[in-house]
Amino acid sequence: AVYAPIYNWTGFYIGGHVGGAFRGNDGFAGTNNGSDDGRFLGGVQGGADYQFAPNWVLGIEAEYSWLGSNNNTVTFTGAGAGYVYTNNQRGLGSVTGRIGYTWGPALLYVKGGYAFSDNSQNVTFLGGPAGFGVDGGHQDGYTVGAGLEYMFAQNWSAKIEYQYYDFGKTRFNVAPLNAFGSVRD
Repeated sequence: AVYAPIYNWTGFYIGGHVGGAFRGNDGFAGTNNGSDDGRFLGGVQGGADYQFAPNWVLGIEAEYSWLGSNNNTVTFTGAGAGYVYTNNQRGLGSVTGRIGYTWGPALLYVKGGYAFSDNSQNVTFLGGPAGFGVDGGHQDGYTVGAGLEYMFAQNWSAKIEYQYYDFGKTRFNVAPLNAFGSVRD
């Protein structure tokens, strides 16, 4: 006899999400120069899942989240006096794979994959724009997470999820005083 699950997770989906985003306390040059206070997060996602063997689910998901206003600003003192570095992170995107275990209408899963940070950076000197160079891919990174999803009606589900994003460090250099810094994104 072939097992026919009452709840089937196989198929394509689209949806929306709301939540909060919290920045870690690694800021400029290893100090906490920004706020780790929460910000509003909201966005869209879409993906596909395949249920097999009979309680396992394998899937792929793409999502984009808009973030509430955040200007992370550092003012230099000493030799770099007059320089101000600003980083405004406007959104987060990701493409992840996920694997989970389902029992009835519940699905417990882990996920991970590519992440993208939609941000802008600028440096000013005495209030005017200053040229600067940035090393590395400060917008590309990775994400890992886990969640619990519940199918409350045919073709309708809700989930609670945690995602960790890491975009590495960004090192920038400003001439002519060669003020430089490193920011953990």
